[in-house]
Amino acid sequence: MRYLAIDLGDKRTGLAVGDAATGLSLPAGVLEVPIKANGGAMLLDALAKVIAEHAPNALVLGLALNMDGSEGPRAKLCRAWGEKLHARVKLPVHYQDERLTSAAADWQMARSGMTHGQKKAKRDAIAAAELLADFLRQAQPPQ
Repeated sequence: MRYLAIDLGDKRTGLAVGDAATGLSLPAGVLEVPIKANGGAMLLDALAKVIAEHAPNALVLGLALNMDGSEGPRAKLCRAWGEKLHARVKLPVHYQDERLTSAAADWQMARSGMTHGQKKAKRDAIAAAELLADFLRQAQPPQ
């Protein structure tokens, strides 16, 4: 089963691909399309194109939960986007807690030698890969 993970952001959306058979997830890029551009249509079009290119079996969408695990306005926005994506591409959409994935991306890049701009350009894709790795770990039965 091949997955495409999506970490929605207001200005940048991180992408990652992964496979359930290997349990690996890899950053796949960042879409620099604001979430509100043209009422969301521009981001939806860009995501549909990426989905067509990667041909996943399902999508994993980051669910922005509050630190106490409750769902706030941002989680509702994520679920609304999941519904839009499902209606557009007809793929199953799984939701995964995205708390601390951006922090994990920052920790990974902390001593990388990259400039601030280089880190900023990669952060969202690395966060999406963390999100997908968490999803794949939870989907794997314990051995």
